Amino acid sequence: MRYILLTFIGLVGLIQSSCIEDDFTTSPSDILTFSRDTVSFDTVFTDLGTPTARLLVYNRAKKSVNISHIAFKRGDESNFQVNVDGMTGKTFQDVEIRGGDSIYVFVECFIDETLGKEPYLVEDKLQFVTNGVTQEVQVEAYGQNVTRLRDLRITSDMRLTAERPYVIFDSLVVEKGAKLTIDPGTRMLFHDKASLTVRGQIEAIGEVGNMIQMRGDRLDNVLPDVAYDIMAGQWHGIRIEADSYDNRMEYVNMRSTVIGLQIDSCAVTDRRKLTLVNSWLHNSQSSAITSRYAWVDALGCCFSEAAAGVVELWGGKHLFAQCTISNYYLFSGMFEPLLCLYHCLPDSDISDQPLMQASFENSILYGMTADINEGDLTGSNVYLRNVLLKSAGSDDANFISCVWDSDPLFYTIREDYIFDYRLRNDSPAIGAGQVAFIPTESQTDMYGNSRTANGAPDLGAFVWIYAPDPEPTE
Repeated sequence: MRYILLTFIGLVGLIQSSCIEDDFTTSPSDILTFSRDTVSFDTVFTDLGTPTARLLVYNRAKKSVNISHIAFKRGDESNFQVNVDGMTGKTFQDVEIRGGDSIYVFVECFIDETLGKEPYLVEDKLQFVTNGVTQEVQVEAYGQNVTRLRDLRITSDMRLTAERPYVIFDSLVVEKGAKLTIDPGTRMLFHDKASLTVRGQIEAIGEVGNMIQMRGDRLDNVLPDVAYDIMAGQWHGIRIEADSYDNRMEYVNMRSTVIGLQIDSCAVTDRRKLTLVNSWLHNSQSSAITSRYAWVDALGCCFSEAAAGVVELWGGKHLFAQCTISNYYLFSGMFEPLLCLYHCLPDSDISDQPLMQASFENSILYGMTADINEGDLTGSNVYLRNVLLKSAGSDDANFISCVWDSDPLFYTIREDYIFDYRLRNDSPAIGAGQVAFIPTESQTDMYGNSRTANGAPDLGAFVWIYAPDPEPTE
């Protein structure tokens, strides 16, 4: 009986072995399919590895296949490597995929630094050999040399240029007595928790079509078609300290911060702290801009996307002309109005500093939250002239020639991750401004469009440009 049982077990094993062997196809027509024909990375900083890109490899046949060889065409000289079944390398043999199943292949890239200034293409082909048939998937990335600044204290005048992007780690501090000049087109990419502190002076002057970029250093995607750049809180932000004056920022796109731009209390309103011209400050985990008891002028600027009040002003002296203040923040509830004004009313007892002096002219206040925290400014030195408001109300001594209870019809579509504050054709903000309120420094918007090209100026940061209505769909 024991002999018969052992013989039976042996036969079963042979049968199973034969079945398993028969489950693998050897037909050259049973080849692989891939989730994409090109694995493409966005710009890759040299001397830093990339995030991982995912490739799905499918076996559409009914039987299993054996991939006898996976490797990069350039072999050991390749800038790329793959991870298959938890193992990382450049070459793999005998990788099996069951019938109707798939496997993940993860691709990474590392590019050595060169002397070049412009991004340059690095490419290879990832080859799969199955049943004698070789299939290829293109892999490519653009390498970008960068200048790294780590915990830098600027003690004498310094200039940042557009030759290479700057990646800032830890903190960049402009010490008292020093001036930081930033050229048009300069890209400042801040690593996680990095910040810029100004104790001396900053002069960041961009140009139409060549704005200065201040953003996080993640260049990959958070979703397949959505750049990581959309995420708030990637770096800390900018703080202009109390003893810093005569700062200027023009054509600056600053985004994705924790604190936004913060201007510390100086209790001095006869010397300007900051002039902002044709700039966009957006996507902050707190406010886009906060100013405490200082003199700040914002001309032709857009402030948007913030968890707190988008613009938060405490006392001080302020001019906001041709500005758009809006909020369609993605990442949490929005818990304050768009514009928060503190220490502006005569009965205010939160400070012994002089009350706020402020003018908002040819501007827009509209978004998903209330527009202003103070509905009655009677007796204050705060005036809104030719301002479009979400609130329903009427003009008085402080609200003058305003456009009430109106939608400016932005192109912004929050659910599609589109944040575009230009005006649609039927916007009530078109032609609703006064020529007298156009700032001298912002006769054109940040795209270079003249504010008087259509006669009376439009409200907000952006000049309306006619766009044909889309064709109706059946």
